[in-house]
Amino acid sequence: MITDKDMSRREFLKLSTISAASVGLLFIGFSKLSKDESKVLAADTNVTEIPVIWLSTGSCSGCSTSFLNSLSPNAQNILVDEIVPGKHLSLRFHATIMAAEGEKAMEALKQTASNKNGYILVVTGGISTNDDGIYCEIGENNGKGITGLEHVKTIGKDAMAVIALGTCAAYGGIPAAKPNPTGCVSVTRVFADAGIKTPVINVPGCAPHPDWFVGTVATILLSGLDAVKLDAHGRPLNFFGKRIHENCPRNGYFQLGQFSKKFSDPYCMYQLGCKGPVTYADCPSRLWNGGTNWCIGANSLCIGCVEPGFPDGMSPFRKKAEDWEVVPLAAPDEKNDKPAINSGVAAGLGAIAGAAVVGAGVAIAQHSKKANNDQNEQKE
Repeated sequence: MITDKDMSRREFLKLSTISAASVGLLFIGFSKLSKDESKVLAADTNVTEIPVIWLSTGSCSGCSTSFLNSLSPNAQNILVDEIVPGKHLSLRFHATIMAAEGEKAMEALKQTASNKNGYILVVTGGISTNDDGIYCEIGENNGKGITGLEHVKTIGKDAMAVIALGTCAAYGGIPAAKPNPTGCVSVTRVFADAGIKTPVINVPGCAPHPDWFVGTVATILLSGLDAVKLDAHGRPLNFFGKRIHENCPRNGYFQLGQFSKKFSDPYCMYQLGCKGPVTYADCPSRLWNGGTNWCIGANSLCIGCVEPGFPDGMSPFRKKAEDWEVVPLAAPDEKNDKPAINSGVAAGLGAIAGAAVVGAGVAIAQHSKKANNDQNEQKE
């Protein structure tokens, strides 16, 4: 039993967090933790804290909600406990869930950002660029609103790394879909245009699986940035290294040319518009909602939400891939050992009208043609 005499500051913060979570005020207290207090806390427990600033720009908060629904480890484990021995995150700013507001919240942001190369920046949502980014403002300075664009650039340039969480932050996503009146772009595009060289790790998804974020963070804490191997689109290969189609339990029906005609059919849903053949993620094996199910398991389609062309390049969702205006893209490079993509190459991917893996379209067309011929023969 812990008494008031032997309770350490860390134990007090942990219990406070648990209590706050019960009334919907998760992570209360962290916004007020000063740099000096952090050092004392780390010294007392031999724990290294990694401060985190979480900015939501053109966001629906779905990425935050997905993370908060992480089960094992859960959000409390990640931010209070040590998911990696001797290291844990300290969420200093998150406008949606932090208890502080107004000047106190902005002071926590400013204080954390003053420690150059000493924090991780997480960005969710596309970044508005038209009209100097006035369509998204987070806080103010001397009565003038500070745009999300300004925050991403000023805080991002001094971060040790940036995690673009969700397809909107990674590639532009839904906010960047046509006609895109606010000029939303990805974090990588903002950095490329501003000449910022901070490493960026894209963890896409609409919304991203919490394991993708937690696993990426754990890898950084355990082995550093260089341990996060990325594909050609800046995604961690551990989670985005295999095509959904190749690991789909319905792939056998595809090989046999057996395709579903309606969503209740148990066969391959390629002809109904499934984008699994051109989408890279481990959804078939990881599943969602605590391992309960996934899109295709629920008789729905893969809509390719983790790909750079989403949503425009994957629309209409119920249209066969062979009918798209396909723009071939290179498959993820498993030999890529760069810690991040910092050039303008990845930045322009969000504008691509369609996406396909070289060679996949040929195989799909062959199977589709075979299926159509079989159907015509049956009609005759």
